[in-house]
Amino acid sequence: MTEPDVEAPAEAPVEVPAPALPPEAMMPPLPPIELPSVLAIANQKGGVGKTTTAVNLGAALAELGFRVLVVDLDPQGNATTGLGISHRNVEGSVYDVVMNDVPVEDCVEPTSVRNLFVIPATIDLAGAEIELVPAMSRELKLRRALGAVSGDYDFVLIDCPPSLGLLTVNGLAAADAVLVPIQCEYYALEGLGQLLRNVKLVRTNLNPTLEMRGIVLTMFDARTKLAEQVEREVRLHFGSRVYRTVVPRTVRISEAPSFGQPIIVFDSSSRGAIAYRELAKEVSRGASRRAG
Repeated sequence: MTEPDVEAPAEAPVEVPAPALPPEAMMPPLPPIELPSVLAIANQKGGVGKTTTAVNLGAALAELGFRVLVVDLDPQGNATTGLGISHRNVEGSVYDVVMNDVPVEDCVEPTSVRNLFVIPATIDLAGAEIELVPAMSRELKLRRALGAVSGDYDFVLIDCPPSLGLLTVNGLAAADAVLVPIQCEYYALEGLGQLLRNVKLVRTNLNPTLEMRGIVLTMFDARTKLAEQVEREVRLHFGSRVYRTVVPRTVRISEAPSFGQPIIVFDSSSRGAIAYRELAKEVSRGASRRAG
């Protein structure tokens, strides 16, 4: 289906705010990813495409033949419903994994995409931030749980909530690397410096091997000069850590979650599906596929 074109209004030149970034922001390129790999998809700003990226990157990686687990760590549970799983029909959730020490394998749900699985989120997760406060080793709950299934999946994608609270810290502590979606809009880089500082804190205190794997530019509107300016600014500051693939802003990507389908299933030939397939190739470049 052809996506409708809407005429963009004329724009005045806009200066994109420069980010307040720590010195380590300019990072050298990383070697190819090693499997199995746990990637935390994080950005404390809401509405930047974290869940969209978790769902669609996961599906695209599964389509390439990798075995993928999406961990829905956001109390809103949008990754769960976006993969066609109803909150009401699950017997176990990520809340049970984190708070009640239920084994991960008892909470994993299959999806309509071959090789793609999800640990769903339910409304119970909304109270977990408070319940975690007095818990022993509260920051490491998810890492210990995922450690038990580390050999079962090539990629584990953790959809972190839009905050820097204990749930996100659990996601970062459990991850090998962080993938940061940034929308190509004004204030896109706002708060990114704080996220990088928190990544450094987690690396220092909880997870010495945590690294910033890459930045995904999302919601790119090629009709606007602002999107081009944001892309240029991000690439200037982060160089090779920014993936070449840019995810466009499209109606079809926005519609797919309401049908409980990743974009590669909902509209396989759309620009969004093509973009996430290309992103999956970039993320997995150099990694070997699981046999069988």
